[in-house]
Amino acid sequence: MAESSSPWGNDRLPADVRLDTLAVREGLPHTQWGENSEALFLTSSFVHPSAEAAARRFANEEEAFVYSRFSNPTVSMMERRLAALEGTQACIATSSGMAAVMLMLMGLLKAGDHVVCSRSVFGATIKLIQGEFGKFGVQSTFVSQTDVDEWKRAVQPNTRLLFAETPSNPLTEVCDMAALSQIARDAGAWFAVDNCFCTPALQRPVEYGADLVIHSGTKYLDGQGRVLAGAVCGSSELVEQRFVPVMRSAGMSLSPFNAWVVLKGMETLGIRMQAQSERALALARWLEEQPNVARVYHPGLPSHPQHALAMQQQRGCGGAVVSFIVKGQGSAEARANAFATIDATRICSITANLGDTKTTITHPASTSHGRLSEAQREAAGITQGMVRVAVGLEDLEDLKADLARGLALLG
Repeated sequence: MAESSSPWGNDRLPADVRLDTLAVREGLPHTQWGENSEALFLTSSFVHPSAEAAARRFANEEEAFVYSRFSNPTVSMMERRLAALEGTQACIATSSGMAAVMLMLMGLLKAGDHVVCSRSVFGATIKLIQGEFGKFGVQSTFVSQTDVDEWKRAVQPNTRLLFAETPSNPLTEVCDMAALSQIARDAGAWFAVDNCFCTPALQRPVEYGADLVIHSGTKYLDGQGRVLAGAVCGSSELVEQRFVPVMRSAGMSLSPFNAWVVLKGMETLGIRMQAQSERALALARWLEEQPNVARVYHPGLPSHPQHALAMQQQRGCGGAVVSFIVKGQGSAEARANAFATIDATRICSITANLGDTKTTITHPASTSHGRLSEAQREAAGITQGMVRVAVGLEDLEDLKADLARGLALLG
């Protein structure tokens, strides 16, 4: 774990540098060798000058790297950079995005506690909260992403956490973060936001009252689909007192190599998100004009139900994910048409991952949300005719032609 106020920080940076500079420069000081690219520390343990020093360090009485399950210089560099970008005091990195969600839940909750969660979050998150943590006595209520009153009504005396993913996967629904943070404060609960789709390049949830920000570094933080990674960003108090003890015991640790890949990926985060978001909005506008497309979801479109809120909370044009529904009579025909559209592509990669420089395409109802029941999918608005496209950096006209090839088959 690393804090942005650590004495190991890059003290040469002026205090008022902007986001793109932090993305390239924030980290730890150079080693004695003066490397310009951050060093990769592939070691499981660290040598101590004496048994007494080792005892102090294991007891947290002296700051030092001890064991890479919970402290490693490369991982600390990645944590410091992400914390700086999100505007939080601290960050703790994990082995995947779902490990970050699990670490948050394990650190904050106990049996008898209650969670209010958007029903539009990632399918695995719903299964984790409702299924796995439900087995251990954690109660949960799933509500509309966008209905603030429904969030209020769901709060109980034992509510300890409100959790949303905004924009959501795959409908790109946007929640009112300021309103939900106020509900959490009134209830004495924490408010956490999964910021995977936008990243701090487009929005910073702490500016709207979020206590915690969750990341799947596997997505845009890496940016090229190379490694798994996750992170929880928040206050020093929460990270040190709630999450570090769990990490030391449970070990959902991020490897130094994966941390280094994400660290380097963040250097281009701003320009990638801008370019990919611009392509996504242009593609979404084009899809709205296609006769075999029933509906298009992208926060940058005026037709999006939360367009005004998205433009208020985000910097840029709405993110790089576009979802659309192909026309079809009944769920069976809609599913067949969605599959035909996907299978006809020659450029897009058919995979449920997103955040890559390569455009990916998937059928959410049978992949990322396939483990949910049909009722749960319908409640979240994920129909059999839905296709999700995470736009990369290919030429926009080539992407249009790739989708047009499949859409033409439906006519």
